Amino acid sequence: MNKTYLFLTLIFTTYSFAQQPTGNYQQYANLEFTVSGSVTDSETNVPLEYATVTLTSKRDSETILGGITGEDGKFTLEAKPGMYNLKIDYISFEPYLDENFLVKGNTDIGSIALNIDVSMLDEVEVRAERTQVEVRLDKKIYNVGQDITVRGGNVSDVLANIPSIDVDFDGNISLRGNNNVKILINGKPSGLVGLSGPQGLRSIPSESIEKVEVVTSPSARYSAEGTAGILNIILKKQDLLGFNGNVNLNIGEPKNTGGSGTFNLRNNKINIFSTTSIKDSENNGSYLGNTEYFNSNLKIDNNTTNSSNRKNTFLNLGVEYYFDDDTSLSLSGFYRKGDDLGYSKNIVNDITNINIVSSNERIANDEELEESFEYSLDFYKDFDKDGHTLSAKISYEENDENSVDKIEDYSTIPFVSESSFERTTNIDFQNRLLAQVDYVYPIDENTELEFGYRGRFLDRETDFDVSFLDGGSYQSDPGLSNIFNYTENINSLYTQFGKKFKSLSVLLGLRYEDSKQEIDQRTTNQFEVKKYSDLFPTVNLAYEFSDLESLTLGYSKRVRRPRGWDINPFPRRNSITSYRRGNPFLDPTFTSAYEVDYLKRFKKVTINTALFFRQSDGNVERIQQETGDLVNLIVESGTNNPVLQVPVLEYYPINLSTNKRFGSELSITYTPSKSVRINGSFTLNSTKIRGDFENQNFDSDDTSWSARFNGFIRLPKDYSLQFFGFLRGPSENAFSKRKAFGYTTAAIQKSILDKKGNISL
Repeated sequence: MNKTYLFLTLIFTTYSFAQQPTGNYQQYANLEFTVSGSVTDSETNVPLEYATVTLTSKRDSETILGGITGEDGKFTLEAKPGMYNLKIDYISFEPYLDENFLVKGNTDIGSIALNIDVSMLDEVEVRAERTQVEVRLDKKIYNVGQDITVRGGNVSDVLANIPSIDVDFDGNISLRGNNNVKILINGKPSGLVGLSGPQGLRSIPSESIEKVEVVTSPSARYSAEGTAGILNIILKKQDLLGFNGNVNLNIGEPKNTGGSGTFNLRNNKINIFSTTSIKDSENNGSYLGNTEYFNSNLKIDNNTTNSSNRKNTFLNLGVEYYFDDDTSLSLSGFYRKGDDLGYSKNIVNDITNINIVSSNERIANDEELEESFEYSLDFYKDFDKDGHTLSAKISYEENDENSVDKIEDYSTIPFVSESSFERTTNIDFQNRLLAQVDYVYPIDENTELEFGYRGRFLDRETDFDVSFLDGGSYQSDPGLSNIFNYTENINSLYTQFGKKFKSLSVLLGLRYEDSKQEIDQRTTNQFEVKKYSDLFPTVNLAYEFSDLESLTLGYSKRVRRPRGWDINPFPRRNSITSYRRGNPFLDPTFTSAYEVDYLKRFKKVTINTALFFRQSDGNVERIQQETGDLVNLIVESGTNNPVLQVPVLEYYPINLSTNKRFGSELSITYTPSKSVRINGSFTLNSTKIRGDFENQNFDSDDTSWSARFNGFIRLPKDYSLQFFGFLRGPSENAFSKRKAFGYTTAAIQKSILDKKGNISL
C-alpha cells in the first residue's frame, strides 16, 4: 500500500469582544493586553494540545474571550483591562479555575498543570495514556485528532490505526478477529455506515472525527448487539465562542483528491456547527481463490482483478440552543452521497489432472449510487446535583442504495465467439426511527443509579432483478429476481447501579430487549414472524492499586440477530456453478464475554495488557453443499470427454457451531521526552469452532495475530513526523486460508501562519 498525500490545513479563529466602556478611563479601558501561558499534564509535563482557555468578565458575565492551545500547549489571548474568571478545560482532566484573574497589563501566567479526573464511576477514566487513549470501566477512548498519517483519509483509515481493530481492503471491520462488531455514530445506529456493510464509512472524512470509543465490555447502557463489541465513532462538534473553523485540502496517488471543512459560530445562547467534505478516489485490487472437489479430480481456480472510482459528499449541519448553563436542545442533520463506478474481471479455470480444460471470463461494469439523510433532536439537562442528568434523543433516517451491474460472460477455452450479457439491478431502501431516554441519579458522592429506554424501528425493502440480453433487449429472469421486505422493532429497558469504594469501583447492569422480526419474501409468498424477549446482564469492576496501577474485569452477554441477505431465502447467482441464499429460520447467536485488563504506568512508560474469552452458542456459519444439479461445460477439443459435468454448489448460513475465542493484547507506550512518543501493540487470537451438520464435521482451529507500531516526533522549526506500521499474520479455518500481509504509512507536517495552518506530506 503505497500512498502519498499532500494536505493544506488552515485554521481561522476570531473572538467576540466586549463593548467599550465610557468614562474618564475610556482610553485606558480600550487598550488590549496579551494574556499568555501554557497547559501541561501534571504527571508527565507533556503539553496538552487543543485545551480550551476562556475569560469571562466579572463585571457583566457576558464578555467571554476564548481560544485553544497549540501543539506546544501554549496559548495567547487579547483582553481589555478588568477582572475575569479564567478557566482552562481539557477532556478527562480536572478544569483549572481562577475566579479573580486581573488583567492590567501584558500577563504571562506561566505553565498551568492539569490533573487527570478520576473521581467519577463509569463516565470518567480510571486510567489514561495522556491525550491518545483513555481507559474507562467499560471502554477505551482513542482521541484521533493528532494523527497526521490519516489526514485526507476516511473513517476506515482512522480505525485501521487503532489497536484491536482490523480493516481489510474491502472496508470490512473486525474487532479482535471477530467481524460481528456493532458500529455507532455519535452513540446510535446510523445510515452513515451504509446498507451493504461498513463501506459507507469511507465517505466520512477523518478530519470530522473527534474520537473513537472501543467498547469490548459494554455496560447495560449500550445495545446488546455485536458479539465482538461496539465501535462508537464520535464526530466533532466545535463549541468555542466566536467563529472558528478549519479547512483541509488533499491530493494523493493513487488518485485521492478532495477537501473538508469544519466550522462553528457561537455566542452565549446558540452554537451553529457544520462539517462538509468532498472526495474523489480510485482503488485497485485482486483476489485469488480455488475450490477443490474431493470426490473427483476437478479443481476450479478463480482469479479476479478490480478497480473502482468513488466520489463522496458528506455534510453535517446542526444548531444547539442553550437555555442556561445546564440545559440545551440541539437539532442536527447528516447527508451522505456516494457515486461509485467499478470494473472487475473474473477468470474461472476448470482443471482436471493439472490441465485447464475450460476457461471462462466474466467482465462486470457496475455503478452504485447511495444517499443517506438523518435528522436528530437531542435534549440535555444537568440538574443542580453533581452528576444528576437527563438526556433524550429522537432521530429519523432514510437510506437509498441503487446499483446496476452489466456483465459479459464468454469462453476462451474452448473459444466461443458469442458472449452472454447479463444485467443485475438492486434497489435497496431503508428507514429507521430511534427514540432514547437516559436518566442518571447520584445517590451520594460515590453512588449512582441509572436507567433508560431505547426503541428502534426499522423497515427495509430490497428489489433485486436479473436480466439477460435476448434479441437486442434485456429480459428479466423470474427465477433469479425477487422482492424482499424486512421489518425489525426492538424495545429496550435498562438499569445499572454504580458504587465507588476507596479503591474499588463496581458497575452492575441489566438490560431487557424485546424484538420482533417480520420476513416477507414477496416473490415466493414466504412470510415469517419471529419474536424474542431476552435479558442481558453486565458486570464491570475496577480496582486501583495506586494512581499509576489498576485492574479491571468485565462480563457481558451479547447477541447477534440475523438480518438482510442472511435471512432472504431467494438464491443469488455467483456463477453458473455457484449460488448463495439466506436462511429465514436462523436464530440469534448469544455470546458470553469475559475480559481482564491490567494497566501500569511508570514515569515514561505505560503498559496495558488484556486477556479475553468469548463463547458463542448457535454461531452462524456459511456452509457449501452440492445441490444435486449438474452444469454441462464444453471443454477444449481433443479431450476424451468434450462435455464436462460440474456440480452446482449452494452457499447458505445455518446455526451450526459453538465458537470459543481466546485472546490477549499487549500495548506499550514510551514517552522519552515532550517531543517523542512511541507506541507498539500486539494482539493474539485463538478460535475453536465445533459443529456437525448432516454427518459432516466442521470443526476448525485458527490462531491469528496482528501487530502495530506508531511513532510521533516533534522536530525543530515547527516540523513533526509520524509513522505507522501494521502486520497481520496468516490464519486458517475449515473453509479458507488467509496469507499474512502488512503495510506502512508515514507523514511529515509543517506548521505555518503562526501555527494556524499546517502542510502535511
